[in-house]
This record gives sequence, structure tokens and C-alpha cells, in this order.
Amino acid sequence: MKKAFRLEGLCCANCAAKIEREVRRLPGVTAADLNFMTTKLTIESDSDDMAGILDSAAAIVKRIEPDVAMKKA
Repeated sequence: MKKAFRLEGLCCANCAAKIEREVRRLPGVTAADLNFMTTKLTIESDSDDMAGILDSAAAIVKRIEPDVAMKKA
């Protein structure tokens, strides 16, 4: 399953790299890509717990960039 999100307010390339790296490390994530230019985060997973993965990803975004909003693309 693949889900895509816009990270509204993301303005730090280093933070984008940190978010991408941490989301990739989540259990059940098979791929994660964050394009800084388009602020699009794509998460792929074969796990049945996609909701849990998305909650964890949102928590990572908030911890690294508190002012960024993660919205469905």
C-alpha cells in the first residue's frame, strides 16, 4: 500500500532528510521518500497496520518540525 502526503510549512532540507530517514526505519515501512522541493512524503508498506505507521510518521514530523502540517496529497 502506498500513501502520499504534503508537508505544509516544511522549509528545512536537513529536517526533510531527518524525517525521511526516521520514517524509513519504522517497522513495516518498505519505502519512504520525501521530496523537499515538492514537500511530498510518500510511504509504502506491506503491513496491515498502515494506520499505526501513519500515526508514527506524523509524530516524527511533529517532533522534528513542530510547525509543519502533514496533509493528504
